[in-house]
Amino acid sequence: MCGGFQVVECPLSVDVLIHPREYHRPSSTGRLINRVMPSAHSHLFSHETPLVKEEIVQPGRSLWILHPSGRPPPAGISPAALHVLLLDGSWREAGRMRKTVGSWGRVVSLATSGPSRYRLRKQHADANHSTVEALAILLDFLGLREAGARLRTQFELHVYAALRSRGAIGEAAEFLAGSSLGESLPGPLQELQERRPCPAGCHDL
Repeated sequence: MCGGFQVVECPLSVDVLIHPREYHRPSSTGRLINRVMPSAHSHLFSHETPLVKEEIVQPGRSLWILHPSGRPPPAGISPAALHVLLLDGSWREAGRMRKTVGSWGRVVSLATSGPSRYRLRKQHADANHSTVEALAILLDFLGLREAGARLRTQFELHVYAALRSRGAIGEAAEFLAGSSLGESLPGPLQELQERRPCPAGCHDL
């Protein structure tokens, strides 16, 4: 996957609040955000150690907390004046985190179009999207379409590579058929699809 890595830069300030269970899941898209967006910060949610609002919320910026229970976002906000807090975990875990930080800013719900492309887990409803997909939708809403497109490319690569690593070759091929990876990252995609020789001695294991 390293050959397809692309940095995503934008004036929006991004923080990710990660549930402890999510932190150790290879499928986590919150951790993907931290990898491709160097300016993003992550914070580990813990019942034992209360969060300190002043250590997360940035003065001078409006804080939006993304969650389906929120209100539609207001238009006309400059990305440079906005700070978004993403809740990364299962739907139940994200709901618990929202109760903790919901009073810190505006809880925002984004309109989605089409089902999620997050094939690594079963979604409860078509309207449910992963953390990184929600961020990409927000970037489009704010007019940062180039950053949103680049973020989606990294997400698609993440899902496709994970499916192949699980041995789900048929599902990976089906996913790729509806993806733009063939156009955006043809070289790295070809490398992922190449069969590699078995290391010496592996047949004896």
